[in-house]
Amino acid sequence: MSASSSVRKGAWAAIVALLLIVAVSLTYQFVLKGTNNGFMANTKIGKPFDLIDHNGNAITEAVLSGKPSAVFFGFTHCPEVCPTTLYELSGWLDALGEDGKDINSFFITVDPERDSPEVMKSYVENFTDRIIGITGNPDEIFKLAKSWHVYWKRVPLDDGDYTLDHTASIFLVDAKGNFKSTIAFRENGETAMQKLRNLVKN
Repeated sequence: MSASSSVRKGAWAAIVALLLIVAVSLTYQFVLKGTNNGFMANTKIGKPFDLIDHNGNAITEAVLSGKPSAVFFGFTHCPEVCPTTLYELSGWLDALGEDGKDINSFFITVDPERDSPEVMKSYVENFTDRIIGITGNPDEIFKLAKSWHVYWKRVPLDDGDYTLDHTASIFLVDAKGNFKSTIAFRENGETAMQKLRNLVKN
């Protein structure tokens, strides 16, 4: 084999390796949005919390017991992921009818500085009355998000404001508070509804 041929093969191998790294990185950032899937199904997820729902009432981890739950972390200033996810989740719950009546759904802010109970209520009720917004003390919110393996990062904007990059998955939890699975951002609707049906059956 000539030296030039070896160089060409080496260059192609490097390009393929680079493309693979980029593909994995893009999948991680834009599909999973940094979700840490290191935890196992059928194990407890989260930690005790003492926060506020969008009606201004105290809410604790007790709401995750007794019925299966769909839990999503986001924020009301979110440009695409959050409104899309809440719109789709509300549609899936409606489409499930009686099959989905026992699923509790929660939207937990990762932007408690801006997302007061009043803001959360106005935002969430634009989509459905089936989802409860949760906010509260920032330190407690961030501890809770960490315990759910949620990724979030504050991103400054040119106008001095900020947005947030964050996990885009819906977490599915059974009636005992055990993690079961996730619904990915923009997941196929039929697949998502089947996951919700399985959550109820299990």
